[in-house]
Amino acid sequence: MDRRDQNRGNQGRMKARAALLLLCAIAAAAHAQVYPARAIRIVVPFTPAGPTDFNARLIAQKLSEAWGQPVIVENRPAAGGVPGTDLVAKAGADGYTLLGANTGPLAIAPGLYPKLPYDPLKNFTPVILTTQTMGVFAVHAGVPAKSIQELIALAKANPGKLIFGSTGIGTVSHLSFELFVHMAGIKMIHVPYKGTSQATTDFLAGQIDLRTLSTPVALPLMKLGKVRVLSVNGSARSLLMPEVPTVAESGLPGFSTNSWNGLMAPAGTPRGIVMKLFNEINARMLGGEQREQLIRDGYEISGFGPQEFAVFLQAEIVKWGQMVRIAGVTAE
Repeated sequence: MDRRDQNRGNQGRMKARAALLLLCAIAAAAHAQVYPARAIRIVVPFTPAGPTDFNARLIAQKLSEAWGQPVIVENRPAAGGVPGTDLVAKAGADGYTLLGANTGPLAIAPGLYPKLPYDPLKNFTPVILTTQTMGVFAVHAGVPAKSIQELIALAKANPGKLIFGSTGIGTVSHLSFELFVHMAGIKMIHVPYKGTSQATTDFLAGQIDLRTLSTPVALPLMKLGKVRVLSVNGSARSLLMPEVPTVAESGLPGFSTNSWNGLMAPAGTPRGIVMKLFNEINARMLGGEQREQLIRDGYEISGFGPQEFAVFLQAEIVKWGQMVRIAGVTAE
């Protein structure tokens, strides 16, 4: 074969590949246009009533209204959200099984579990980061501490007697507690729960002394007078409770922990479907009156799209991995 024949052969193969790519793009676009043709499932790897569940149910409501198809939220609570998250990682990449994404199983778990059954960066396609939630340290009204400094003094005077509840091993509430205990040089008893509901019930009943609450959960409990908020856990004060200092302001400089929620799909989900989900959620959930209501409820609006969410997740894995090492946390 002379050079001209070889060039013609190469050109033919290039044209064939280009035609194949075009056909794939057309097929993907057509798939996205008819999506969804049946019910969609959003797996929440936690119990109902927490911020991740709330975000997922609001997404489900808005998508169902927009598309006229059922969008079902399925709670799969266990082991800090890892099994439920793994379920979605191994699901079909067709847009019909999605993940209610949260900090714990996606950003904390990689540094906590030596053999995580999924890779947050390789096994998922980010869709949208909907909201972030600032946590607060709150004590039961019967605990005689009105500030972080008073809490630390109380814990030092009663080592190993105060009880702290979290929503599970490897969650933000767990790691926030461990980091606080480490930085304050105190000892407390940690009681992990399977989710927000039971932990909140025992907290209000005085069965546990201290909890890390998300702002949306803390606000109504404060109004009831059942709990006392001592600090916010972010790097700045909350606009909804400006009188409450940060943990850093209260004597532990550098302390900052926040949680976030969003939606992810299994890796390989067609981009047309991902963008259709993103556009609908961004417009219907994070815009207009719904946006204002979320802010009033204590949520910070994010709205990161797939690429921004992917970059954000990479940074979060690094940040929380460092916190796991500093706090000396191990999976139980």
